[in-house]
Amino acid sequence: MANAKRTTVFFCSSCGYESSKWLGQCPGCREWNTFVEENVGKPSGSGAARRGSASGSNVPARLSEIELENEERILTGIEEFDRVLGGGIVPGSLVLVGGDPGIGKSTLLLQVCRELSIRGNDILYVSGEESKKQIKMRALRLGDFNDRLTVFCETDLDVVSETISRYKPRVAVVDSIQTMYCDSVSSAPGSVSQVREAASVLLRLSKSLNIAIFIVGHVTKEGMVAGPRVLEHIVDSVLYFEGDRYASYRILRGVKNRFGSTNEIGVFEMCPEGLMQVRNPSEYLLSGRPQDASGSVVACAMEGSRPVLLEIQALVSKTSFGFPKRQATGADINRLNLLMAVLEKRLGLKTSECDAYVNVAGGMKMVEPAMDLGIVMAVVSSFRNRAIPGDVMVFGEVGLSGEIRNVSMPELRVQEAKKLGFTTCIMPETALSHAGSIEGIELKGVKNLSEALTLIG
Repeated sequence: MANAKRTTVFFCSSCGYESSKWLGQCPGCREWNTFVEENVGKPSGSGAARRGSASGSNVPARLSEIELENEERILTGIEEFDRVLGGGIVPGSLVLVGGDPGIGKSTLLLQVCRELSIRGNDILYVSGEESKKQIKMRALRLGDFNDRLTVFCETDLDVVSETISRYKPRVAVVDSIQTMYCDSVSSAPGSVSQVREAASVLLRLSKSLNIAIFIVGHVTKEGMVAGPRVLEHIVDSVLYFEGDRYASYRILRGVKNRFGSTNEIGVFEMCPEGLMQVRNPSEYLLSGRPQDASGSVVACAMEGSRPVLLEIQALVSKTSFGFPKRQATGADINRLNLLMAVLEKRLGLKTSECDAYVNVAGGMKMVEPAMDLGIVMAVVSSFRNRAIPGDVMVFGEVGLSGEIRNVSMPELRVQEAKKLGFTTCIMPETALSHAGSIEGIELKGVKNLSEALTLIG
């Protein structure tokens, strides 16, 4: 039989948009100079294409006739991991775990495999980056493993798919998607077409065999999964493992989830024996907070259904340049500029003559509007050099007129503050009726910035 016809196709390295010719600007994501040329083979009736053909037993079904008796979630025993997935692993789902190289993705998934195998699930761990001995060395420091975990080192996609089909594990892990290659695609492993073909084959396997498959994807310097972002559209869930590789904490964040919330986070701490769960992130992030220091205030942000207390630090000083400098770490710099303008216009503070630096302690990144009041009070505290009492927690959105607007779930925020020993909560007045009355903590409602800043002197 003659060789399959080869064609040249251009792919956008940012979003995976396909074109028959090179384009300066991608019509899909509007990015410039992102198209790369690749030779793509057209398989004819064999391999991956044949596996994706319709089966005679696959017929349309009425929604009311579809049974969900065996669709319970698979609990891993790692509560922080289950929380981000929406309550556990859904059988037949394809989950992408992304993150910077060395952040701990493989360690986390190996721990998940260990917990699942202990609970009587058959697990297949496919590695394209490490040898079996290397995986064994990493596994020794995580604890004891039983015989239900099988390790397979291979990069050929056809061999991997056949092995998964033959073993039929409850959960499979492919580490990483960039190392898989398919003979029917002529480009190099890790390219747009190879990664997309590998993800498509694994998606068909997970749906047809009802196997939950986790695929690992490395992140580039721009913060995107290496290769095409089309991966995010193919998979059912996307989890990003974030954090400074030189710090002890890690954050698992769900950015896409067809089976649960996309706002949940899981917090882990890197220890010599692996990743340990941080069940109370607020207490962890507030440890080491300075006492009686100006420019420091505790605010509350919501991550899904979980309230997280954070310390917001601000430093305001007279500028030595013609234009004041603004810098925000863990907060939105544009939001900081907006709030500084509100302070000058509504309260008459000469912030345009000062440099302003804002930092969310602990390395967390928060952009929720409820952080506005905390940022403003920290800036004013540093500007006036007056410390805010350490038992005060604040939250609320600041409008352009200086008004304090309501935010979601105020009762949960107040309960979290009460649990950690705070005695006063400054919040929007409109949220008082929703927060209820909680014994042991005083709720102070404010309508605007003037009222809020009067309470702290």
